[in-house]
Amino acid sequence: MKKTYLDANVLIAAFRGDESISRRAMEVLDDPRRELVVSHFVQLEVLPKPTFHRRTEEIAFMKEILEKAAEMVSCNPYVTEKAIELASLHDITPMDALHVGAGIIANVDEFITMEKPTKPICRVSEIKVTSLYQGRK
Repeated sequence: MKKTYLDANVLIAAFRGDESISRRAMEVLDDPRRELVVSHFVQLEVLPKPTFHRRTEEIAFMKEILEKAAEMVSCNPYVTEKAIELASLHDITPMDALHVGAGIIANVDEFITMEKPTKPICRVSEIKVTSLYQGRK
């Protein structure tokens, strides 16, 4: 099993992306060879908006994935310390640093994101980062 941390944008793309984007994200979510890992930071990014706007199908989809995840990484001082270190070293955004920090603390094999490969998060060397992003043709 490949232990895989899912960036919030992968879940959002799976539900709301166009067909091509959604398909790439769903291939990761449905891969039986992956053990999915998320964090409370992912929950924070994927649940409030659909809840506020009462998008019940999207809420149900997100909760199913979040509950199906093999591991939920909690907010803790180790994740925060790692995030500060990563943000300082790679100039990544605070939320991206929290996600990558959570992935590192959870000892994942891979971090999957929809970010462009040119974004700082994709240059992190402490963990394998895979971008599913494909630019518009």
